[in-house]
Parts: sequence; C-alpha cells; structure tokens
Amino acid sequence: MKRNYVVAITGASGVAYAVRLLEALTATGCDVQLVISKAAVAVINQELDRKVNLDKFSLSMLGLGTSDKSSQDEKLDKLRMISGISSEQSNVLSVSSGEPGKIYYRDYRDLASPLASGTCATDGMIVCPCSGSTLGAIASGTNTNLIHRAADVQLKERRPLVLVLRESPLSLVYVENMRRAARAGAVLLPAAPGFYHNPKTIQDMVDFVVARVCDQLGIVNNLIERWGS
Repeated sequence: MKRNYVVAITGASGVAYAVRLLEALTATGCDVQLVISKAAVAVINQELDRKVNLDKFSLSMLGLGTSDKSSQDEKLDKLRMISGISSEQSNVLSVSSGEPGKIYYRDYRDLASPLASGTCATDGMIVCPCSGSTLGAIASGTNTNLIHRAADVQLKERRPLVLVLRESPLSLVYVENMRRAARAGAVLLPAAPGFYHNPKTIQDMVDFVVARVCDQLGIVNNLIERWGS
C-alpha cells in the first residue's frame, strides 16, 4: 500500500527544499497531498522565478511533470531533469519503488478538505519550509487555514509532523513556539545542512536536509553519503 503524506509550502525562504522533497517522495513511491500558502507564492516567484496561480494551480508551475500516460522510466527521467542531475548522479532515484507516487493539490483556503479531518488517512505531514507565523499557529492550535488545520490533525491523531523551520536568528518567541510544538509531538527539523559529507553543489546541501526529513518518516533513501560510510 502506498504511503500518503501531506506537504505544505509556506512563506519562508527555502522553496528548493520543498520541490526536492516532492521529487524524493514521489520517486520513492509515495503519494503527496500538496498545500501552498498565499505567502509561499511570492517566495516561489522570488527564489525559483516561477509564477504560481493558486486558483488555477498545476504542477508545471513548480516545474513538475503531470502526465499520467508516461511510462515509469519517462517519469523518472523527468524527475532527473528537474533536479538537474543525471541518472548516474541521482541517489534517491536509485531506490526501487515501483510506480512513482502522485501529487494531489489541495487549496489552503479549503477547510472542508478531507485533510481537515482525522478520518483522512495519511502517514504524516511535512511543512517545508515552515515560516515563523505557521509555527506559531501550529504551536497555539490556531486553525485559520488548511495548513494549520492539517498540522493540528497530525498532532491529535499522533501522526508524524515535521516542521522544517527556515529562520535565523531565533527570537524567544520562536524558541517558545518550537518548545510548545515539540511538546505536542512535532519534530523540529531546521533547514541547516551539514558539511561533513563535503557538499560540492547547492543541490548537495538541499539533499542533505531532504534526506533528514525522509529519515524522520522512515523513507529509505540514498540522497546523502552517511557518516562513517
């Protein structure tokens, strides 16, 4: 049975982490419920030079292929092309997963979405990147949009919730919100790439963070060279 994850993109810097995470999850056979906040649209435009229309959204706006008729090899080739690396270099795609997963878009304003209910079976949620305001809403249980509500559902149903916070320096407000979210059951995973694997490119640094996210979810991946390997 395919795993099914919620991925939320919010208005913090680091959209490249989110796009690579979508590639990694689908390449390893996981389905994704994708939610994008209004603030994230401006960040996507600034950092990826891509225009996103949340009212008429398509995956092509993020540079992701949408053809259901493509063969598995064609889908994997598209993912490799998007990431800018060859099949020989692509670690995550070397993982045998069978049929790649699919991405389903959910409007952040739709509080009647299945994601707003604990009866919607998911295997966890990742907010990547996670803005400070989103962290605050999750920590306080303020459900003003689908991202906040879906995160709240993960916590109350005791499902994994990974918050990829991208903020520096951290005020005491952020620290307290991180503490509250962690005590409620969330995993705080700041977008802080390591350097012991001798990264050569920005992609290597992005992959480090994405690999750590996948590790938290128990998703087998070879995105990075492991310490001591």
